[in-house]
Amino acid sequence: MFVNDHNHPLSEKCVEKRQWKSHNFIDPMTKAFIRNLTENNVSLGKIYNILCGVNSEPGVAPYRKETLKYLCSRMSQESAKKDISDTIRLLQDMRAADGNLVVSINVDKEGSVKSILWCTSKNREDYAHFGDVVTFDTTYRTNLYNMPFGLFVGVNNHFQSTIFGGVLLRQETIVDFEWAFKTFVETMNGKHPQTMLTDQCKAMEAAIKNVLPHTRHRWCKWHIVKCAKEKLGFVYSKNSTSKHEFHSLINDVMDVTEFEKKWEMLIDKHNMSTNTYLGNMYANREKWAKPYFTGVFCAGMTSTQRSESANHMLKKYIPRSSPMHLFVKQYNNLLRSRITDEGKEDFVTKMKRRVIKGGNPIEADASQIYTNAVYQRFE
Repeated sequence: MFVNDHNHPLSEKCVEKRQWKSHNFIDPMTKAFIRNLTENNVSLGKIYNILCGVNSEPGVAPYRKETLKYLCSRMSQESAKKDISDTIRLLQDMRAADGNLVVSINVDKEGSVKSILWCTSKNREDYAHFGDVVTFDTTYRTNLYNMPFGLFVGVNNHFQSTIFGGVLLRQETIVDFEWAFKTFVETMNGKHPQTMLTDQCKAMEAAIKNVLPHTRHRWCKWHIVKCAKEKLGFVYSKNSTSKHEFHSLINDVMDVTEFEKKWEMLIDKHNMSTNTYLGNMYANREKWAKPYFTGVFCAGMTSTQRSESANHMLKKYIPRSSPMHLFVKQYNNLLRSRITDEGKEDFVTKMKRRVIKGGNPIEADASQIYTNAVYQRFE
């Protein structure tokens, strides 16, 4: 018998109908598709638009955005609950697939994880060939535990950024960096980098001095310019002559005697002899001034930009507040993308014929030996 008083009013429009709980169901295949999108850092709004596009009725999703939001939230909670077990399982699977993978874990007295460093066989192979110069940066923090993530990055024979390894740290103290640098070198069969570029972090500086005594430490030029702008204020303003003179010291001067002379002139001209920041910069000039790196191999790098660029790429792969296992999984996807880019350059080097313009015998010899990117620079 039909009793009208016990029924809700009928929904007249499709958009009304989708508000009923009966339209909250999402099939397993779509759930897996949604999970894959969230793991690859696709936003909730974009996921909803994608689902609208693939639905049988174009422009309309079969369920509410609130339903999708609840599903993504539940997936995130479930992922966080079993994070440690999933991370261990993932590392075990990685080790089974890559016999030369090295994973090092540092724990405290209570058995809690302090640091995790891992390097794949490809990382270690690349370091053996290109590990003379390493940049290191820990600005990336997008993970569930807000742990700083450090990347060891270099440049390969195609002048591409190549990743040598990654380390998750609980803190950024001297002891933590000492463990990271020492473990990294041990993982790389004891090979120390000739040159290491970092920002002006005091803890990193002390750790490099203690653990890598034969490695030349160089400060990132970009950070020096950034700090100069912050510390010197109006003296370093847009139209100030001191700014142009300071940049010239960093970029143009090649001789130590000339540098010393121009630095003294800069200080006297702008009456900055008592400036603490410039006093500290001068005391540490061997870490950043170009004349002091004459004869020191730096692979064309003057900053940690390659590490920071890799960190920027990580943000595209890894969603905010991601659990550890997802972080490792997506980091591996980044490594695979770098391998693909390297393979493309290998192909171009082998298949693209080099045009010899000058007719010099050394040109022909170089065209047979160098990669395409190196040959272009040589030319």
